[in-house]
Amino acid sequence: MGKMNVSNDMMLSLFAEMVLDEAIRKYKEQYLYREIDLALAKGDEQSFLALTTELKSLNTHGK
Repeated sequence: MGKMNVSNDMMLSLFAEMVLDEAIRKYKEQYLYREIDLALAKGDEQSFLALTTELKSLNTHGK
């Protein structure tokens, strides 16, 4: 039974880490969309380009 508990604990830990990683990724994505909207509203092309590059990177590595 000891090995079974260790295995279950490891699986639960891995699942919790995956859920947390996804929550962080979604939060970062929402933050970037808000900042992109602000950059557009201000006409800040440099910030817009930097933020969209970061968003593309997040979407490429996050999926």
